[in-house]
Amino acid sequence: MDTQKLVKKIAYLESVNDQLQTELQYLDSLARQIGFEKGIDSLKSAAIELYEDQKNNVSFDEED
Repeated sequence: MDTQKLVKKIAYLESVNDQLQTELQYLDSLARQIGFEKGIDSLKSAAIELYEDQKNNVSFDEED
């Protein structure tokens, strides 16, 4: 690739990166507003826990 194409590609990737960072910040804010104390980190932990429970065939409808 020539220099001009590389510069355009870098500019495009920087733009995409900025957009993704903005979306992650918004998601983090929403997660905190609905009760996930640490935002995306808490949401991710909850999602992993639910996934692991489903993978192990644990039903939340069953009463212990």
